[in-house]
Amino acid sequence: MKKIVDLLCAKGILLKSLNEIDLTILNTRKKVKIFSGVTDKNYFIFIINVEQKSRFVVKNAKEIIDLEKRLEVVENHIYKKKYIVFSSPLCSHARDFLIKDRWKILE
Repeated sequence: MKKIVDLLCAKGILLKSLNEIDLTILNTRKKVKIFSGVTDKNYFIFIINVEQKSRFVVKNAKEIIDLEKRLEVVENHIYKKKYIVFSSPLCSHARDFLIKDRWKILE
């Protein structure tokens, strides 16, 4: 979590609270870490940390968006800002797909 907080502070994003979401709530076995928080301007923020060795492709991007939709239903609120943090190579088509869906990509 410290890595995520440091990365967001470097981008000028201040958080009031940040909680890690248990993946069993979303019924998934994906190897990701999901965080939900509130910014200093009272916006809900969704952060997902993807750590994989293989290239992140459009199929993975669709799965991430599905996870975000399921979390919105569980938490009963809509996320104003969505960030995704990568440690793997990113396919250009997946990048365009995520940007079109208003995701901010942090590497």
